[in-house]
Amino acid sequence: MTDADAPSPLPDRFHAWFARRGWTPRAHQLALIRNLSAGRSTLLIAPTGAGKTLAGFLPSLIEIAGATRAKPGQARSGTRARETGQASSGGGVHTLYISPLKALAVDIARNLEMPVAEMGLDIRIETRTGDTPTHKRQRQKTAPPDILLTTPEQIALLLSDPGGMAMLSGVRTVILDELHALVTSKRGDLLALGLARLRRLSPELRMIGLSATVAEPDDLRAFLSPQDDPGERRLCDLVTVTGGAAPDVSILQSDERVPWSGHSARYALSEVYALVKAHRVTLIFVNTRSQAETVFQDLWKINEDTLPIALHHGSLDVAQRRKVEAAMAAGQLRAIVATSSLDMGIDWGDIDLVINIGAPKGASRLAQRIGRANHRMDEPSKAVLVPANRFEVLECRAALEASVSGGQDTPRLRRGALDVLAQHVLGMACAEPFHPDALFAEITASQTYRHLDRATFDRIVDFVATGGYALRSYDRYAKLKQGPDGLFRIANPKIAQQYRLNVGTIVEAPMLKVRQVRSKAEGRKTPLGRGGRVLGEIEEWFVEQLTPGDTFLFAGEVLRFEAILENEAYVSRARSQNPMIPSYQGGKFPLSTYLADGVRRLIAEPARWPHLPDQVREWLELQRVKSVLPRHDGLLVETFPRADKHYLVCYPFEGRLAHQTLGMLLTRRLERLGARPMGFVANDYALSIWGLGDLSLMIRTGRIPLDGLFEEDLLGDDLDAWLAESHLMKRTFRYCAVIAGLIERRHPGQEKNGRQITVSSDLIYDVLRQHEPDHILLKATWNDAAEGLLDISRLGELLARIRGRITHTPLDRVSPLAVPVLLEIGREPVYGEAQDAILAEAADDLIGEALA
Repeated sequence: MTDADAPSPLPDRFHAWFARRGWTPRAHQLALIRNLSAGRSTLLIAPTGAGKTLAGFLPSLIEIAGATRAKPGQARSGTRARETGQASSGGGVHTLYISPLKALAVDIARNLEMPVAEMGLDIRIETRTGDTPTHKRQRQKTAPPDILLTTPEQIALLLSDPGGMAMLSGVRTVILDELHALVTSKRGDLLALGLARLRRLSPELRMIGLSATVAEPDDLRAFLSPQDDPGERRLCDLVTVTGGAAPDVSILQSDERVPWSGHSARYALSEVYALVKAHRVTLIFVNTRSQAETVFQDLWKINEDTLPIALHHGSLDVAQRRKVEAAMAAGQLRAIVATSSLDMGIDWGDIDLVINIGAPKGASRLAQRIGRANHRMDEPSKAVLVPANRFEVLECRAALEASVSGGQDTPRLRRGALDVLAQHVLGMACAEPFHPDALFAEITASQTYRHLDRATFDRIVDFVATGGYALRSYDRYAKLKQGPDGLFRIANPKIAQQYRLNVGTIVEAPMLKVRQVRSKAEGRKTPLGRGGRVLGEIEEWFVEQLTPGDTFLFAGEVLRFEAILENEAYVSRARSQNPMIPSYQGGKFPLSTYLADGVRRLIAEPARWPHLPDQVREWLELQRVKSVLPRHDGLLVETFPRADKHYLVCYPFEGRLAHQTLGMLLTRRLERLGARPMGFVANDYALSIWGLGDLSLMIRTGRIPLDGLFEEDLLGDDLDAWLAESHLMKRTFRYCAVIAGLIERRHPGQEKNGRQITVSSDLIYDVLRQHEPDHILLKATWNDAAEGLLDISRLGELLARIRGRITHTPLDRVSPLAVPVLLEIGREPVYGEAQDAILAEAADDLIGEALA
């Protein structure tokens, strides 16, 4: 008998609820109920609007509704209490829902409470995020809800505390929403380790993974399964939903001149505003928080109809974010400008248009964002892409074609980071003493750390216990002690308190709260007003550049900087025609390999150009006339003189990170060859190096052999030598040291500022480089730099791909395709409309040269 012939696993009460709403249970929803009742973890891949979230929760709702209520001090029926702990009242949490976003957890809780109330189920649902008040989090340990909606960081916190472990000891089901976004970062590493501990606490634990965008399903299936057999990769069950209406995606066909460079898309904002007016509710996505502030402010300037438009990003105060989310849910807004803070899962069915300003940088990210519109499987989601410059037109076209073909580019599952492992080891010691053999077996049963070798694990434990060879003489780094029984314990109870203050893997630049106060009156010595509302947080380094009286954009307002008091930036409302815009470190998405390949193919195949806007097609035609087009599988290198310098421009299309690394390495090699390079600049599509030597002549005469210049050994000694003297490694070490617990950002009642953290980490880095160059944290730093900041693997693939396929074209002037990257040279941090004017003036000069 097949599943289709089997009787429905839905109880009568649930059948009646579906019938009252005019719904029929979908096959994938019933499949999840059957799988979970049989104890089988499952990955569900389904398009937006297919009822993924309800499918994930139905097995738990049915089980909890049918279970006998546990009495205080008694484990819930059908679960196992920890042998060494006291079960909390109510029997502990039955289901954990883990989300990558705080807003998603809150939204799901709101939507889940409706069917629970309509069916009259005696089920308590609560959220637990960094925004949850402390008193509520403490109360949850003694009176836990049936379903807890939370984040990876909160799981780590709970598992580091005996009371939290007792609270989670009877968990039966874990639901991982937007799983593809959870597992591809250090947050995913921390989550994988937490899930490994949960499996030990509750061996019968079942997991449900939910995702709409998956490139490699087997990776996620392995993540959801215990990997306790070294000889076999275990995979959980897979349920896939096909079909659904194809999205309606278009690229804005602007009547305005599309810029050759820049990222503001200000040229098209009047057309964006017209789209907002023509739709009920529009969600406008941008790629960075600074861009969100700019677009929001510019829209308000042209909002002649005073439409209710809101702003949402992660640096805004939580109360402001919740207010915006509630207004959207209540249908009180016409548009919301947002970053990735609203990328995933939010179920606002009234949104009938998604606008993405700037190129999406990834096909899967675009699919995710498109899915926020409509949220119904049988009706198409509508989206409009607004490229900010001409290269982004090509990227948007590649993304649109990927949307039509269903292409995905979610990153491959990563190997677990060592600094995260160090944090977890300390957290487990805070919860209870551990034996290294047992902890190693537990950790390597996770897919993320399956390949961890015992020697590396032992070095991590030694680092957590002593700081390592070079630091073991300092008591402050002695956090663990091993007893005669072989168990490791924390050396001091204060260590557990410090751990819980610093848990997590998101290391942002130090932040200052932005507090709105009354302005200091001109010429009067009155103190600044206190007690104003907190607007959010802003990076410390940006505020330190300001002087009192400077204005900047934040929280959708023009603010005047007044002063810094302790850890707060005092601001007042102001009026300014040209306020500065805060920029946030690490806010830019990398261009995905998938879309980069799509852009290369599009440029190399003129037969596909008719789909492009006229001005972009003419730009490519000019490139074909003035120079040559880059090949899809090769590398175009152009050289030309300009003013008193000589330029080399190449077009790898591998993203800014890989290009910056390549630029640094090529500059070193050109220096050795006598080309006298002076600098380089990179964007997502191209790289330009300039110097005093005649690069065209040196290549033509063989003094610079191109194949040798781009040889794969570039990633050997040259890379090591550059990294040894690069500040980038110190910065990377700083992040690793914070995550690993070597440097603590927060102490009871105080927080280190950015300068203090930098000084501490730089001193330790220099000590380790000199006295213990093979220290495990230096290894973690190298891994981070190679995989993330430098994009070494992607650069290696590029060098292998172009070998023997490099085309050199000497020119007497800049080519049309080179104009955008040359516009990046020497850009000053000028903001607002002045920036656009300066860019336009520089572009006109360069374009004039290219077209001469």
